[in-house]
Amino acid sequence: MSLAHGPHHLAIPGPSIIPDRVQRAMHRASPNIYEGELVDITKSLIRDLKVIANCHGDVAIYHGNGHAVWEASLCNLFSAGDRILVIDTGRFGEGWAIMAKGLGLDVVSFTVDAGTALNREKLAAVLDDDSAHSIKAVMTVQTDTAVSSTNDIKSIRDIISGADHPALFMVDGIASFGCEPFDMHAWGVDVLLSASQKGLMTPPGIALLFVGERVWGHHESAGLKTPYWDMEPRVRPAMFPDHFCGTPPTHHLYGLREAVDMILEEGIENVWNRHRTLASCVWSAVDAWGSAGELRCRVSSVELRSLAVTSIEIGSGQAMRLRQWSEAEVGVTLGIGLGSRSTEAILDNVFRVGHMGHLNPPTLLGVLACIDAGLKALNIPHGPGALEAAAWKISQSTQTNY
Repeated sequence: MSLAHGPHHLAIPGPSIIPDRVQRAMHRASPNIYEGELVDITKSLIRDLKVIANCHGDVAIYHGNGHAVWEASLCNLFSAGDRILVIDTGRFGEGWAIMAKGLGLDVVSFTVDAGTALNREKLAAVLDDDSAHSIKAVMTVQTDTAVSSTNDIKSIRDIISGADHPALFMVDGIASFGCEPFDMHAWGVDVLLSASQKGLMTPPGIALLFVGERVWGHHESAGLKTPYWDMEPRVRPAMFPDHFCGTPPTHHLYGLREAVDMILEEGIENVWNRHRTLASCVWSAVDAWGSAGELRCRVSSVELRSLAVTSIEIGSGQAMRLRQWSEAEVGVTLGIGLGSRSTEAILDNVFRVGHMGHLNPPTLLGVLACIDAGLKALNIPHGPGALEAAAWKISQSTQTNY
């Protein structure tokens, strides 16, 4: 007998759970796209998104997903043959590099083994050796959702500055924005990429390009600019629809406005702390399961783990069994294990738990309890005490409130 009736839970690392408030905000008739409420909403959204990112520059809004804003960032700033350095910490850094190569850029890949720390000395040496400053930009992903690792963005900026290198610093924050601490201005980030479907709790469809003042000189000479990707009319529109190169993503804007309101009401630092607590619940549960089995976090160092998603290794073939059981029997969809982009591999010994966006203890503890039940039902070896360990993390983070 399947128990997968009632609300289904999507525990993948995006698209994330859409709050009821966001769904209600989107449930309306199409608006006037030339004047009125939608114009005011867009203006306020740009203002408040910049607050969340601490962006002192501009924001361009695109219809699209994360891959769309990858291409937008490249086309707005570079010409074919320009050299860029991509810090590849997993599938998505690799994917951004592949897209850049497809556009004719000269890509220098600085590869970091999955789940390990970036070698600061080696990166500094690469930049020091570039005495001609042929590298136009250093690009990295803050959170790689395949590996579930995170990069220390401020540390990378310190390396670039320490080498006295003028390269732009570009960060893919698609999976991390609204989940993990980020400070565009204080950390010296020139370009930040994000999208609506993860920490911003809105359906896929809006891509965001935050840019600092230094990018405009690169934009002027960029040979890859096209009328659609060009960010200038989106940032400085002659009329409102120019923000979007035509018809706005009307209902996504209503939804995103509501999601940003929710983030600001909670307070961005409180949002980050909530994600930190919920991530620690998952890690504690995995540690308990791994005490008598093969389960472990794919990223061994806590300092290198994402607050938005956890990639979990399990015995060969067991990830597929557990995911199928979870979806069919208890109505929880777990994330698939992803290997490198170049092989398009789906890993049968890895599953992922997304803990981003609109999530609280009852929801996450329910997911962990379902995983625990699946391990038992499938006779997958695991240690006891996972739910107690997760609950203890919640008690530790809240006990000072009373």
